[in-house]
Amino acid sequence: MDRYADRKAVVVGGTHGIGLAVVRALLDGGAEVLLTGRNERNLEAVRSELGSRAQAVRSDTTSLADIDALGGQVEETLGRVDFVFVNAGVAHMEPFGQVTEASYDAIFDVNTKGAFFTARRLAPLVDDGGSFVFTTSIANDSGTPGMSVYSASKAALRSFAQVLAAELLPRNIRVNAVSPGFIKTPTMGAAGLSEAERKAFEKLGDEITPMRRHGSAEEVAAAVLFLAFDATFTTGVELTVDGGRAQKLTPPRR
Repeated sequence: MDRYADRKAVVVGGTHGIGLAVVRALLDGGAEVLLTGRNERNLEAVRSELGSRAQAVRSDTTSLADIDALGGQVEETLGRVDFVFVNAGVAHMEPFGQVTEASYDAIFDVNTKGAFFTARRLAPLVDDGGSFVFTTSIANDSGTPGMSVYSASKAALRSFAQVLAAELLPRNIRVNAVSPGFIKTPTMGAAGLSEAERKAFEKLGDEITPMRRHGSAEEVAAAVLFLAFDATFTTGVELTVDGGRAQKLTPPRR
């Protein structure tokens, strides 16, 4: 119960899926947590579940005004923090020829621009010796059809995390990324899919993942918290949590 006692954390994008799994694990370990989301229904569900155990704040990561206000709220309610998990993200399956300027901007505004300015605003509030973890994706370098813009946005985020790791070395703040594969979450990592498309996507994931299954949000959360608190001599890395997919393992035939 006291694994994270006296620790303070911010989880950006913490109302469902991987973010919520990280929030729950932090709270179970005794941490003080502020989480964000922009969907009011999801926020209300989290408030109902967690009650006063965590602060659930509405904040749109595409809005620089919201990001600035979030920084003020973190400073006012938590003061200095030990850990920031930048997890807010969006994915749309869209063939290259159908990408519009609006859909391109929508993905980059959340996944890259929002993450960048969130980290810039919160970095001064992270204690020396603290940590950041970003959520990237195995789509960074997998060449998955229909995910050109999403993949590029996450690859840019990966590059930013590496540079931030170098820039924060004088403060001994570690910056790493977790790169999930096919993970069982409410959206399956791709918004806007029909139920039939989501089931097909899930079936594909089970087939092409060497471990022949999806990961759980809790399994990714364990990797996030390892990077956040336990990997004290690790910075600038991207840890894949994908059942062996990125390693191109070939499982035995059944």
